Amino acid sequence: MSLDRLPAPLLPARDWLSRHSRGLSTGFVVLLGGFAAAAFGVAPLLPDPADPPQRLVTQPIASPGMNEQLDALADHPLDLWRSDLTRTTDNVDRLLRRLGVVDADAAAFLRSDALAKRLLDGQPGKMVQARAASNGALLELVARYAAADNARREPQFTRLSLTRQGDRWVSRTEVLPLVAQVRLASGTIRSTLFAATDEARIPDAVAAQLAEIFAADIDFHRELHKGDTFSVVYEALTADGEPVTWATPTGRVLSAEFVNGGKAYHALWYADASGRGAYFGFDGQSRRRSFLASPMEFSRVTSGFAMRFHPILQTLRAHRGVDYAAPYGTPVRSVGDGVVEFAGWQSGYGNVVKLQHGKERSTLYAHLSRIDVRPGQSIEQGQRVGAVGATGWATGPHLHFEFQINGQHVDPLSIAKAADPLTIDSAARARFAELSRSAKLQLDLADTLAGGRVPLE
Repeated sequence: MSLDRLPAPLLPARDWLSRHSRGLSTGFVVLLGGFAAAAFGVAPLLPDPADPPQRLVTQPIASPGMNEQLDALADHPLDLWRSDLTRTTDNVDRLLRRLGVVDADAAAFLRSDALAKRLLDGQPGKMVQARAASNGALLELVARYAAADNARREPQFTRLSLTRQGDRWVSRTEVLPLVAQVRLASGTIRSTLFAATDEARIPDAVAAQLAEIFAADIDFHRELHKGDTFSVVYEALTADGEPVTWATPTGRVLSAEFVNGGKAYHALWYADASGRGAYFGFDGQSRRRSFLASPMEFSRVTSGFAMRFHPILQTLRAHRGVDYAAPYGTPVRSVGDGVVEFAGWQSGYGNVVKLQHGKERSTLYAHLSRIDVRPGQSIEQGQRVGAVGATGWATGPHLHFEFQINGQHVDPLSIAKAADPLTIDSAARARFAELSRSAKLQLDLADTLAGGRVPLE
């Protein structure tokens, strides 16, 4: 309703409102502000939702007495699993005793059953698991070992199972494929590489691969330092999920890092479309050099390239090669591609193989127990040429190795580091970069197992 249409009795009120309209508006705003202030003044007095009031309630709970609990535990049947490896000195009683089994019927079956007898026949080192009752009675026994015919490309194992069915035992064998599992590990050098890998529970074959991969950059005989670290991602061949312990083809090292004297070296296994592979650094440079650092996978240098006192001639004379101590029969390999120039007997050197690598370079392998190549044969890097022996003038089994350039003897240990590396194909760079990123993440994860590794960029 308009103020101009108010009845006559209300006209005085209209005039008063017109004169005081501004004051009334101000008062109304102040009144609302007062309500707001009151709201702000009251709100802090309410409970804070982040810190509500707490009330402790205690309720006694009745529990069985200790004796009742022990009685219930004693009445509960327990099956005990134990694992061990067979030994050369084992018989049925010794093996069952180590497995915590006390069972005359099971022992008699192991002695009489044709399949069960295989448990202790042949090579030791079979992986055995036994499930026994709390009273020592055998409930189940499973053994895993290398398959008799393991010449197939796919490595296999044999599973021997002994199970109780009613009042009799049943045995059976199965041949199954070994499965490769990716494993991570890292360690720190305190004395030797193999001592560190043993501490990290890395198989010796993987440790040998590490030494081989980084041999062109690190002299593991003279340049290994206390505090050096390594991380490795590798394939472990497993039988029913358990890493195998017998001599089978070993899983490959997939990626690795070795920090030697504060400098980090990296390696990544990369295979092309045809399936042929090699190790490369993360920079795309091949770890494969034109010459290997050693004619054996891993051995100990007993006499270097220097003057020495000859143990047989009893005179001081120059030693123009390197001697490697190794057990009799250890395989000897070519350090590079070449052609067999000589293979036979050569005076004090005994059985000798000499290889020609192009026009300028040659290598010689002496005191061999056997020769596995013939003159004129083409040889690839890493191919076996013979085996360690003590033929000729030798006081014990070892390999004498020489390297010549243009007929002049040079230190073999310096050749691998000076050899030119191969590079990865430019067309495969994108895929290689993707694999490198994945490998770096895996090595970072492996490093958390021991710590102390140089961060990857």
